[in-house]
Amino acid sequence: MLIDAHCHLDFAQFDHDRTEVFDSAKAVGVVRFVVPGTTRSRWPQVLALGERADTSVCLGLHPYFVDEHQASDIDSLDHLLGEHSELVAVGECGIDGRFTDTLEAQWHYFDAQLKLAKQHSLPVVVHCVHASDKVAKRLSQIALPKAGLIHAFSGSIEQATKFLDLGFKLGVGGAVTYERAKRLRQTVKALPDDAFVLETDSPDMPLSGYQGMRNEPCRVAEVCNVVASLRGQTVEQVAAQSSDTVATLFGLSRA
Repeated sequence: MLIDAHCHLDFAQFDHDRTEVFDSAKAVGVVRFVVPGTTRSRWPQVLALGERADTSVCLGLHPYFVDEHQASDIDSLDHLLGEHSELVAVGECGIDGRFTDTLEAQWHYFDAQLKLAKQHSLPVVVHCVHASDKVAKRLSQIALPKAGLIHAFSGSIEQATKFLDLGFKLGVGGAVTYERAKRLRQTVKALPDDAFVLETDSPDMPLSGYQGMRNEPCRVAEVCNVVASLRGQTVEQVAAQSSDTVATLFGLSRA
């Protein structure tokens, strides 16, 4: 049993064959999907996916799309978090250090969403690129009761430990399938069994061998294979542990 802990199945890239994408994933043992929100305009599509029995959803404001966000989005998010008990987290939110011109606005929206997560007692799904130390410091300051997920983690074991010490889990996806990702691979080998979850970030972050192609949740099975090989564990062990960690993190049924 596998869970894709982070996939954007609401995106337009899946509009023409979304049902087939779900079916392809289930054919390789993926039984559940976690879909985060990115912009207010896409929240209705995310909530619609949440009506599926096999899909759990989050709502948030992604730093990549910060120019699309408005101050009123925070109030709307607060309202929806109170209205929709099926939401499992706040996110995708966070900081992308590649875009220095929007960092002030990114921090504004990130801080606001962290406060909402604390207010609603929900975990957060964090996008963190070139900002691990600053994000870890902020998460330490706010002390969220349910921590959350550091999506697409690619850092060192020292950076990983900072997040783990705060109760967060680390998302491991397509990046680990590249042999050149030596630091990440060493980190994944050294992590405790319950420290990480498997994800794809579909349609983005294609695996090695699929460059230039749309990523899909079915490929979380290949991520699992690589992680199991790196850690000297069976595919079944890694799949079961990751799925259990996802269920614990987001409060999902284990049925």
